[in-house]
Amino acid sequence: MKKLFYAAAFGILLNALLTVPAFSQQVKQVKLTNFDLQSSSLIKENGAELSGTKYHSGVYWFPVKVPSTVLTGLVANKIYTDPYQGLNNMLIPDASDQFNKEYNLEQYSHLPNDPNPWKKPYWYRTTFKVPAADKGKFFQLIFKGINYRAAVWVNGKQIADSTQMAGMFAEHNLDVSAAIIAGGDNALAVKIYPLDYPGYPAKEQLKALGPFYENGGPTGDIGKNVTMLCSAGWDWIPPVRDRNMGIWQPVFLRTTGGVTIGRPKLVTDLPKLPDTSVAKLSLNLTLSNHSNSANTGKLTISIKPENFTGAPVQFTQSITVPANAGKVVALSGDNIGQLIIKQPKLWWPNGYGRANLYRIRLQYASGTAISDDTTFVFGIRTVSSKAETVNGFVRRKFFVNGQNVHLVGGAWVPDMMVNRDSGRYDYEMHLCRNANVNLVRIWGGGVTEPDAFWNAADKYGQMVWSDFWITGDTQGEFKGSPDWPLEGNVFINNVESTIIRIRNHPSLLVWTGGNEGHARKELYDVMRNDIITLDGTRPFIPSSSGFAKLPEGWKGSWPDDMPSGVYSGGPYEWKDPKDYYALANAGKDWVFKDETGLPSQPPYTTLKRIIPNLVWDTKLPFPLNDSWGYHDAATGAGRYDKYINEMVSRYGQPKTMVEFSDKMQLMNDNGYRGIFEADGHKLNETGGVMLWKLNAALPSVIWQIYDWYLEPNAGYYAMQSACEPLHIQYNYDNSSVAVINRMHKATGSLTATADVYDVDSKLIKSIKVAHVGLAQTGVQEVVQLKDVLAGNKGMSFVVLNLKDAAGKVLSHNVYWLSATDDFNALNTLKAATVTAKVIKAEKGASENKWTITFGNTSDKVAFFVRPQLMSNGDEVMPSYWTGNYFSLAPHESITVSVSAPIAKLGGKTPTVLLEGWNLQKQVITLPVK
Repeated sequence: MKKLFYAAAFGILLNALLTVPAFSQQVKQVKLTNFDLQSSSLIKENGAELSGTKYHSGVYWFPVKVPSTVLTGLVANKIYTDPYQGLNNMLIPDASDQFNKEYNLEQYSHLPNDPNPWKKPYWYRTTFKVPAADKGKFFQLIFKGINYRAAVWVNGKQIADSTQMAGMFAEHNLDVSAAIIAGGDNALAVKIYPLDYPGYPAKEQLKALGPFYENGGPTGDIGKNVTMLCSAGWDWIPPVRDRNMGIWQPVFLRTTGGVTIGRPKLVTDLPKLPDTSVAKLSLNLTLSNHSNSANTGKLTISIKPENFTGAPVQFTQSITVPANAGKVVALSGDNIGQLIIKQPKLWWPNGYGRANLYRIRLQYASGTAISDDTTFVFGIRTVSSKAETVNGFVRRKFFVNGQNVHLVGGAWVPDMMVNRDSGRYDYEMHLCRNANVNLVRIWGGGVTEPDAFWNAADKYGQMVWSDFWITGDTQGEFKGSPDWPLEGNVFINNVESTIIRIRNHPSLLVWTGGNEGHARKELYDVMRNDIITLDGTRPFIPSSSGFAKLPEGWKGSWPDDMPSGVYSGGPYEWKDPKDYYALANAGKDWVFKDETGLPSQPPYTTLKRIIPNLVWDTKLPFPLNDSWGYHDAATGAGRYDKYINEMVSRYGQPKTMVEFSDKMQLMNDNGYRGIFEADGHKLNETGGVMLWKLNAALPSVIWQIYDWYLEPNAGYYAMQSACEPLHIQYNYDNSSVAVINRMHKATGSLTATADVYDVDSKLIKSIKVAHVGLAQTGVQEVVQLKDVLAGNKGMSFVVLNLKDAAGKVLSHNVYWLSATDDFNALNTLKAATVTAKVIKAEKGASENKWTITFGNTSDKVAFFVRPQLMSNGDEVMPSYWTGNYFSLAPHESITVSVSAPIAKLGGKTPTVLLEGWNLQKQVITLPVK
């Protein structure tokens, strides 16, 4: 049997470039995409026979595009209905026999003699050609990720077995040189085994308003595996029927010479902080000689700017690599002048500067032949953290390039069937940047995402907080067992492979030992030590919850040995903004709140796609039916019923689905704005606040700022406003108006205005305060409105603007306030008129952009104005607005921009559909430059 090279030993970094430049064709990397799929219950031949190039089967095989889980492939072939939609998931058998019997799902198995189609392995098979010119080359077969075990055959020879390839998060690099036939056809057969323990899911959420869901199932036994723990079901995702067994990440055939480059580790340091004028780089890598004779060659390192203009750097080192051995190469700015970068362009997180990137290229040549050639993108930056005790609660702060960064963002969950591609990752990271998110937390019950996620995070300046695959619901904090996962060696192999795969990404801010829990001591200690030895450039904290206490004697965070200093625990249901201010003022676990959120109803635009049968069950609150439950309204933690009842109390009973969705957007705006503005008014006293959660695993009606169709709700734009670098806001705790400066620089002289109107748009008070501003990051209260608001007994509109010395509006914010929280007067708001003028149209390589001024030409407040970019009769998703769901005072205007991927515009010039609470709909024509 051939030796298996784990990424931890000889992994090739594939994060950025999947093919090498044209002048280095002797080094090639081919993505193997077209496979055939079939269950081993129907295929009787063994791996040696299936990997023969002459193999022919009397059984039909399903064509699939890898990466693809088994269920994804079967859905693509119409064997099962799309589980994302409606209640279709209830027409697919589950991996748990007990669960199948309870719900009578066995009847849906596509295998005639197997009521559970996921108990036996599945075969993936493909053929490929290798040119005769590649004879004598070194061939590596690279599996970026399988689930849960795999055995591999090439041309009749077994390369690896299921004891070597196990766990969802390890890369596997196989030497297939002896099996490859250069100048002919080759065949690959991969036997994918299901999870060792499929996990028993909780009861399905088949009621619109159900009880608390038992995350990970009633026993949490999915935690026996090293896998996507939420695939057994959570309170925002149903059970994934096959538990995502399959080849879920790409497969590559890499062709090189006899010496290969592996395990590159690039460390960037700013040795003179706070002076950032000099950066020192260190590069470690392994050269592996796969031949029987020593090899002397040259290693060439080239560094050049990736997304800005600058001078490249290049140097060469002569190296001899012993026969059949590896040689570790360590290069540093301490002894190589080219690794000292003067006046470096730093990588900064979103909101603090530009995410500048460099590209490094590594080439090893023996004589005139290039043996190996690989490249990846990196950023020059440093990260660190500090823990302090505040009134008995440990608070953690994070620093990038020596500067404190206030974290605002949220949890990231995997796609239900791990179907995101590079385009989707780019769209979602762009949406995050546009919302002024600067931190994305990879939640521990999900997956450590593929390379495309990290590339997009690097590009868009998103810091990433990466939990390992431990949760309190499966590893014993709440349920499950600390003895899980059962195979510690599989967990450790997956940890080491993951560290090596993603450690060079500038976006990676912090490692955590898990979500609301921690692994048993033997695994915890190895994980913590591996992070130090294999990375050692960024902090580690034991858990994403300060409530999950480490046992006595365990080492804490690294390098300070302190507790995590971050706290989950919600609240997860809708709260009045005043409640968030009370929580922030009290401090306690809000010194760094890493999980809070609210049910966030999508707009009507996508509601009809999420709930296909939009027919109200009159026994339930309007407009629910039981399909809502399956798409997450049933979760007890979010209290969807309370959310609806509070909306009705404040805004009145809706009569139509559209009205319901519109009024829920008011709730979203209030809730999300409350979370981030309450945190912002304590900017220098907290480490940050993070949502549960940012995105969706499937079409969902809860806990997201944009939905599965990439449609933002009003809460998205409330967050965008609240987290802007320079912001003006109304503080609910003391009725003051405050200016928030999130930047690492002075604001300059500013003017703040506060205009208060009654519900009939009559101006009650106008206050203007000149020469305000902050010299550094912080908060400044500039206006007090308590007496003004107390004098108006009805509902008030508060219109806030912050302008620079030239009169440019830097921040615009509007509130609707009532001492009794009765906003029913909005239902009879007098009509306003808004005009639109396109002032700029830009056509880019991948996106088009328009800048539009919207002006209120009436003497009434134009409330909750919502422009939508439209193409072919549908809203373009994603589209990136710099402001939306905004309100305008009488005769006030606002200028916003919108951009969208050209690929999403349908080949036509889009229009803008302009809607608003008290506006007539209108369509605006957009020019294309």
